[in-house]
Amino acid sequence: MIQLVTFISLFLCLFGCHICSAGANRPAAPVNVSVTHLRADSATVSWNIPEGETVIGFAISQQRLDGLMQRFIREVNTTSQACILWDLDENTDYIIKVQFVGLYGESLASKKIHFRTLKKSEHFQSTMMDQDDPAVKGLDMSRHLQTGEILIIMTVLLMWAAVIVLFCKQYDIIKDNDSNSHSKEKSKPLSGQSTPDYHHGGLLGSKFQRTSSSISMINLV
Repeated sequence: MIQLVTFISLFLCLFGCHICSAGANRPAAPVNVSVTHLRADSATVSWNIPEGETVIGFAISQQRLDGLMQRFIREVNTTSQACILWDLDENTDYIIKVQFVGLYGESLASKKIHFRTLKKSEHFQSTMMDQDDPAVKGLDMSRHLQTGEILIIMTVLLMWAAVIVLFCKQYDIIKDNDSNSHSKEKSKPLSGQSTPDYHHGGLLGSKFQRTSSSISMINLV
């Protein structure tokens, strides 16, 4: 019995030490949590990582103030310090909390942040996003890269199409020139088939001379 109590006490002590060490290695809570770029259906949440903390992801708890809807967002293998909340209801109050994901667990949650989405009329009247915001730049970087890659691919395809069109035109020109040269060669007359010219000293003249000489011989006899 004493040995069993000793074993249980040792197990609880080791388990408690493990929990304490894991809790000590968890990252600190996010700081400077804020909500910006409010729209009728979206908002941007940003935060800062305390110096010296090892963070491999984040988790966001999003809830409507009336309690009708709750959403949990979790991303790992990222060092992003911002996240865009989509599919929000217009003119609605929300509460969010942010946590870090570390190598040994999650941090404590940040303070609750309350915000209210805009009405659709206010959304269309609002100004464009500030492109100098580092958080927005980080979020939109992948979209810009995708757009740039698509433009490069389209440019290459257009260049190839232009080269193919020029090649086809040159081929048609060469083909037409060859057909014209062959038709001209066929239309030329052959020199061996020309009609001989019988003029004064020709064939008729020789026949006439022979006839006149035979007549003169008959008169002498």
